[in-house]
Amino acid sequence: MAAAAAVRRTKLGSQGLEALKGGWREKVQLATKFGISSKNGAPKTRGDPDSTPSLNLEDGIWPSGFRITCDHGTNVGALKELVKEGKIKYIGLSEASASTIRRAHAVHPITAVQMEWSLWSRDIEADIVPTCRELGIAIVPYSPLGRGFLSGGANLVANLVDGDFRKNMPRFKPENVEHNKKIFERVHEMAQKKGCTPSQLALAWVHHQGKDVCPIPGTTKIENLNQNIGALSVKLTPEEMAELESYASGDAVKGDRHVYMSTTWINSETPPLSSWKPE
Repeated sequence: MAAAAAVRRTKLGSQGLEALKGGWREKVQLATKFGISSKNGAPKTRGDPDSTPSLNLEDGIWPSGFRITCDHGTNVGALKELVKEGKIKYIGLSEASASTIRRAHAVHPITAVQMEWSLWSRDIEADIVPTCRELGIAIVPYSPLGRGFLSGGANLVANLVDGDFRKNMPRFKPENVEHNKKIFERVHEMAQKKGCTPSQLALAWVHHQGKDVCPIPGTTKIENLNQNIGALSVKLTPEEMAELESYASGDAVKGDRHVYMSTTWINSETPPLSSWKPE
């Protein structure tokens, strides 16, 4: 759990896949996510069986949740057949609504659901988290550090290089950063009192959501990896959890959490099978 909580999934090329063969292969779980393509510079989501990736050493497979068709003969039904054939072991979903999760789980048990979840992105708590726990599905929060904002605040935003996709994110826009930086400042203040870093504190908050929660912070540097692992040692009382949550409650956060909110679960209810047509 410690390694999984500290290291984000890695996109592997042919050399990476080769490196996992032999003794190392048995020590890792490799997941593939699919379903998002680009059309005219904007993300386009596919839910047809032909959108599944070619398989090579995968343990689990994660369709992106937007407009996934969850009935037999379509997306999850096709993945169910891959499980029967022994080509994959598990099926997960990403950015799926509660009703989509239920429909998918009825076709084949869903092992985990990947959703954005952090101190300042908590929209999944009302329906999705309870649904996952009712069905026994693990939750894998991506961007548990608010895409880095809960690590560096306004300074991080000011130092983003050209081409960094976060520059286009609503919460990172200048008109919102001035407001949102107050959240980081308060997290930083508590972290100093706790003797940890702001990122460790923010990550610890996610860890404390339950044993069925395994966050995947983006990690490209060894020092950040070690810092993420250190978050496992940060203990929070119920009072401290509530205080942290108060920092980003109500109108404390300005701007949407995603550039393309249409690709998130909020605007992604699964359509009825009768309305689905392959492209």
